[in-house]
Amino acid sequence: MATSLGNNTYNRQNWEDADFPILCQTCLGENPYIRMTKEKYGKECKICARPFTVFRWCPGTRMRFKKTEVCQTCSKMKNVCQTCLLDLEYGLPIQVRDTGLSVKEDIPRSDVNKEYYTQNMEREIANSDGTRPVGQLGKATSSSDMLLKLARTTPYYKRNRPHICSFWVKGECKRGEECPYRHEKPTDPDDPLADQNIKDRYYGINDPVADKLLKRASTMPRLDPPDDKSITTLYIGGLGDTVTDGDLKSHFYQFGEIRTITIVQRQQCAFIQFATRQSAEMAAEKSFNKLIINGRRLTVKWGRSQAARGKEGIKDGVSEMGTRLDPVPGLPGALPPPPAMDEEAPANYFNLDPGTSTVMNIALPPPPGINPPPPGFGPPMFHPMGHMAPPMPPPMNMRPPGQIHYPSQDPQRMGAHAAHGARHGD
Repeated sequence: MATSLGNNTYNRQNWEDADFPILCQTCLGENPYIRMTKEKYGKECKICARPFTVFRWCPGTRMRFKKTEVCQTCSKMKNVCQTCLLDLEYGLPIQVRDTGLSVKEDIPRSDVNKEYYTQNMEREIANSDGTRPVGQLGKATSSSDMLLKLARTTPYYKRNRPHICSFWVKGECKRGEECPYRHEKPTDPDDPLADQNIKDRYYGINDPVADKLLKRASTMPRLDPPDDKSITTLYIGGLGDTVTDGDLKSHFYQFGEIRTITIVQRQQCAFIQFATRQSAEMAAEKSFNKLIINGRRLTVKWGRSQAARGKEGIKDGVSEMGTRLDPVPGLPGALPPPPAMDEEAPANYFNLDPGTSTVMNIALPPPPGINPPPPGFGPPMFHPMGHMAPPMPPPMNMRPPGQIHYPSQDPQRMGAHAAHGARHGD
């Protein structure tokens, strides 16, 4: 083959000799002090089959070593990472990106046409400033709402984990914790994500990851405007400590006049009130599930009216967010309502006979020098006023023997004789 690594040096001037790879943040890793090995003309590109410079590195601790898979020319033609072949701007597969941007670029598959097409694209790349993609992708006008919703805003370093140890799956791994591979149960072999092809991903056909993301995009939730036309306020959640009212105003002023911006720092949220309902609807439509400020993805919802805000809590087992809540077992049921009380009826707190009125007299202490009367001979504490009042009990010394009113008067109780003898000096 004319572009092989043999002694034939035909068309060798088109071989790639780069100083640094084109990588996404996920593949590069979180370690800023990364160490790479560079092998000039180390392998053939898996797309155009031309030799290119291979870079190899470890993206982090307990991660697998990664290397570049395609040449930089093929990477620039599709604006993808040289390792994972995902879009550098959105972090999505090429099939999803092309579907969102309505871009269809047919790359030749035969060797001769592919070589001719690659040379033309290299010439176009050399004449460009390198800030925008080339080909049909560079002619795309604007981004898509679907891409902004599906785009990954933070690196996904979990993708750099080691592969599963095949010896551990068979129960024969003897390395233990020193094994550089993962000791986990493998995924289902019938899972479509288990069968991925690098060429299908590059050409944007039969990509199982792209099919999964496109299905998710078709079932994404929408933010419907409320029926109350007086609501012109949007709720913005997940602000954190980096988003200020100036950042919110610089984004939302494009949709219309803003009356107020209220930030609740304790809840890390804000309320933006627009002057008109039309401006609020446009802001909700353009910002729902795709609002990113200072690297943070923010939540956008409609505010509530004053009437709905006053009815806090859960009604009929349905929460404020609209989710139905299951009853908690073991809790008591609702208490019965109190009985209806007659306002004209007097309050009888001591359960006394309504026909009997009693006046209580509190006896004053006798003056100094006068002995108090013996018990039972003083003035009565209660004067019955009614003719149906019960009679007062006789004094203690005038009661017939054998009549017991209190437990202490029982002669059969323990210690009763000893107490009687002590009182009479026996």
